[in-house]
Amino acid sequence: MASSLPAPLRHLGDLAYSRARRGREERRGHEALAELEGRRLGLPDGLELEWLGVSGYRITYEAKTIFVDPYLSRVPLASLLRGRGALPDERLLDRLLIPGGEVLGVLVGHTHFDHAVDAPAIARRFGCDAYGSRSLHHLMSLHGLADRAVPVEPYRRYELGPFTVSFTPSAHSKLLLGLAVPMDGELSCEHLDALSPRAYRCGEVYAIRIDVAGVSFYHQGSANLIDEAVREQNIDVFLAGVAGRSFTPRYWSRILRLIEPRAIVPTHYDNFFVPLGDPMSFVAGARLGELEAEIEKVSADFELVALPRAGGTRG
Repeated sequence: MASSLPAPLRHLGDLAYSRARRGREERRGHEALAELEGRRLGLPDGLELEWLGVSGYRITYEAKTIFVDPYLSRVPLASLLRGRGALPDERLLDRLLIPGGEVLGVLVGHTHFDHAVDAPAIARRFGCDAYGSRSLHHLMSLHGLADRAVPVEPYRRYELGPFTVSFTPSAHSKLLLGLAVPMDGELSCEHLDALSPRAYRCGEVYAIRIDVAGVSFYHQGSANLIDEAVREQNIDVFLAGVAGRSFTPRYWSRILRLIEPRAIVPTHYDNFFVPLGDPMSFVAGARLGELEAEIEKVSADFELVALPRAGGTRG
């Protein structure tokens, strides 16, 4: 039986199967996404939640805004393959960055390039602080913004206007055949010119809780967790990273029974090398068409809702 195979062999088989069915999976994913986007999340009046693609969000309330894992610059695949620089694209930020109000902070769950590239530029533009790991502090220092970096303390509550935020120690999914985290370790690059995509090491990983307007959000940028670290319960909206979930044993049953969310919003399933504004495609293994069935195996009580992506169209 396939389930009796060693995990790396099973993941290789899944990858080959996914590639062979790529076209069918894309069509099924877009069909599932269209249905999920037709459902309402039901947020209070005046509270805005905008998906920026990958695991990025803008949350605005009472003309006050925070960004979570904003990644608009979209590093090309060629930059990863050839070791080219991965820096904020100021022209794209001019066009795509819509703050919606005074920006009070940028929250970063870990420092892979598809989560952290734009954090320094946004902090500089709006004169706000960026909250996250020691690796984020190092990244901000490379941009001359060390004074705008806040290395967070786990579970400490940070008050940002109407928002209360806290950081829960978490883990990144082991995307390398279930054996290792890509670009693991601390970000230690010493020069901006050397900031290639691979230089954006993961650093410490956090899930982020955000409370505003009587609503609790729980943002998890990668589909893994440290069970004993999770102290959250009865979350309203789970912003759930779904890429790589197949590399995490019993992911849904573990996380959903701990935080017990009212609604689940999938995130981090779009191809993060494709520019915003181009038709959206999916990362390998996204399998959006299977999400609902996976979650219903844990419970049918969770509501699954998708948000349209800012600045882009579906394929």
